[in-house]
Amino acid sequence: MFIVYNYGLAVLLCAITMLCWGSWGNTQKMASKNWRFELFYWDYVIGMVLLSLISALTLGSIGDEGRSFWTDLNQADSKNMFSALVGGVVFNAGNILLSASISIAGISVAFPVGVGIALVLGVIVNYMAVQQGDPLLLGLGVLFVVLAIVINAWAYRSKTDTVVQSGGKKGLFLAIAAGVLMAFFYRFIAASMDLNNLSSPEIGKMTPYTAFFIFSVGVLISNVLFNSLLIYRPFVGKPASYKDYFSGTFSNHITGLLGGTIWGVGNAFNLIAAGKAGAAISYGLGQGATLVAAFWGVFIWKEFKEVQPAVNSKLTLMFVLFVVGIGFIIIAGK
Repeated sequence: MFIVYNYGLAVLLCAITMLCWGSWGNTQKMASKNWRFELFYWDYVIGMVLLSLISALTLGSIGDEGRSFWTDLNQADSKNMFSALVGGVVFNAGNILLSASISIAGISVAFPVGVGIALVLGVIVNYMAVQQGDPLLLGLGVLFVVLAIVINAWAYRSKTDTVVQSGGKKGLFLAIAAGVLMAFFYRFIAASMDLNNLSSPEIGKMTPYTAFFIFSVGVLISNVLFNSLLIYRPFVGKPASYKDYFSGTFSNHITGLLGGTIWGVGNAFNLIAAGKAGAAISYGLGQGATLVAAFWGVFIWKEFKEVQPAVNSKLTLMFVLFVVGIGFIIIAGK
């Protein structure tokens, strides 16, 4: 299987993760004009599962090092498989709330608040489990990200005070809840892998490729419950139905599949990079997606155009703080 041995390459893969995790929300924005996010989300999950299987059968099965996907899957013990499954369930609960927040508050709020909180708590949780990286620099990076989150919430308050629509502050509260849940999914999937020795993993543990596939199965199974509840009892708007889903156009479905594939590419690269960079730093860099998503929301989707003059300085400060925070996290891993 493909293994990363160079820290610079690990950072590059995390940068790709950052772009992917920060950009998949654009597909939801594209679909939202005529397609409910609850319906979009089913295709998103299917796209993620397909990508995890493709990565396992390609990058996860080439070369002489490590274990190939099928061999690894057959030897994995139930404890580690269950851990990856739980990670998928926890992630799915948080990601559905994040998608709901995007539909209400927009990308430029949902990601910096929700994923920003996930970054802060997730780095702490993963570092406590495996202490890899400089704690002082890592702490400084987290501190700057926290400040960026506070600035973003302040900017959003200016927006909601001026433009009262789509559930008001509900989007902000959903983003906060999503962030708390998403902070913990990575720990479950990381615990199922032997990140210290990917070339010859511990018996019973899984490679990143196998763990990602089992994780995605957990997402798929839990989606039957979580997303079905939202289809019939949505946070905002009228209830939908599965009849609506199967009545969707090819364009509707392909957009969701694309969103899940984009997120999946990012997750696959992030788990591969974790073997060299460590779970805390790999996760923290990947969740720099907050910066990418905020860029899309502010400059492409113009989500703050109604109050742009009043919040320009706040948004600029938010971007600067995020960049400084991510910089400290990168340096902490050297």
